[in-house]
Amino acid sequence: RYRGLTLVLTFLCYTSYHLSRKPISIVNSQLHPNCSALGPNPHNDSNSSTWCSWAPFDGDNYKELFGALDNAFLVAYAIGMFISGIFGERLPLRYYLSGGMVLSGLFTMLFGLSYFWDIHVLWYFIVIQVCNGLVQTTGWPSVVTCVGNWFGKGKRGLIMGIWNSHTSVGNILGSLIAGVWVSSAWGLSFVVPGIIIAAVGIICFFFLVEYPEDVGCSPPLHHVRVTSSEKDPEAITSNEGPLSISGQSSADHSNSPKEPAEEPEAISFLGALRIPGVVEFSLCLLFAKLVSYTFLYWLPLYIVNVAHFGAKEAGDLSTLFDVGGILGGIFAGLISDYTGGRATTCCVMLVVAAPMLFLYNHIGQNGIGTSIAMLIVCGALVNGPYALITTAVSADLGTHESLKGNAKALSTVTAIIDGTGSIGAALGPLLAGLISPTGWNNVFYMLIAADVLACLLLTRVVVKEVRGWCGYMARKRGY
Repeated sequence: RYRGLTLVLTFLCYTSYHLSRKPISIVNSQLHPNCSALGPNPHNDSNSSTWCSWAPFDGDNYKELFGALDNAFLVAYAIGMFISGIFGERLPLRYYLSGGMVLSGLFTMLFGLSYFWDIHVLWYFIVIQVCNGLVQTTGWPSVVTCVGNWFGKGKRGLIMGIWNSHTSVGNILGSLIAGVWVSSAWGLSFVVPGIIIAAVGIICFFFLVEYPEDVGCSPPLHHVRVTSSEKDPEAITSNEGPLSISGQSSADHSNSPKEPAEEPEAISFLGALRIPGVVEFSLCLLFAKLVSYTFLYWLPLYIVNVAHFGAKEAGDLSTLFDVGGILGGIFAGLISDYTGGRATTCCVMLVVAAPMLFLYNHIGQNGIGTSIAMLIVCGALVNGPYALITTAVSADLGTHESLKGNAKALSTVTAIIDGTGSIGAALGPLLAGLISPTGWNNVFYMLIAADVLACLLLTRVVVKEVRGWCGYMARKRGY
């Protein structure tokens, strides 16, 4: 019962995080719309083409300003993520997570209140985005650690692939909710999501259970505590799944006398980097997340400019990219569980994604049916590797056998991988803002190049997995 409650609550928590991030991409097209399509300026007789735009985004540099807003949030998020895991290991997760959600709701609402307060100063929007980016780093390390406390290994790729659909579900709900008010009162497109994430944070505070032991449940088999009599790696390394940061073993509840357990120290930053595969997957996620977040922030504006849809229609259509992301995350987890090749699964999907991005840019707007199909396919291929690395791969590396049972590494490794990926998430929208004035084709060439680099960075791990398969097949044949 409590395990299901934890899974549902953490799903809702991170859904609300992404729900509150999405409105900015929907509202962008309304901050600088095509005023000439609305008729003459009702305020004066001038022929200004920007009379309906929201200052300071009414100039010719509006794309660069949108890129600056996205970058302010994402740079703050990337910087904060590297230290968020450290706080997550040392503070009660329930307080840390719920407090971060309430603050995220506050800053999201403050952005929307600029509409009602008639604020047109750029620094106000920048400061709000920076503060929101910092407090939103409380989410990912916390929810991954909570799930790790309750669930063993099992079918980790499939289970976490399904659970990770909260990212796409949040993006879809954020787009739909923001789209309701984007054309009438865009401030509500931020205020309502802000209220939602704050409310979910309060629910999390009252109902989230961090550890099985808190409610008298036996912890999963993967919970291991390092004792002075258990220094042998074979004695303390479990193959059952992610290690809880509580570090408690079910053996602790037995009545047999045991030597007092020593709480392991949290792993250092450099120690986490020395875990095999952390550097490769972190750098791969940097470029994979660059592509994903460029779509997250710029796809509605691209659809408005290229397909000439309205702001609401473009926002609704952009949700199909996230529908593909749900399918891609589940598919990637299922395949990687079956083959045992996390890196190979990511690499194959990234290789196929590159030509699909090229095709979407050139023929994706040739009819609504083509656009829908290609958006779903691109979303699956782009977000599949991203979802697999941030969930199953992070859990695998955070419980690597080289850690010798140090369960406190999970939050730190998760923060390092996602923090590095967040650097790419900050670079993607920034580069899109700088490149888009030269043409959307160049933006897609940048995205294709990032996909190729992400694939190349996994070469060493892929070769290792392929050699393992070849060795297994040779042993199976008796050689």
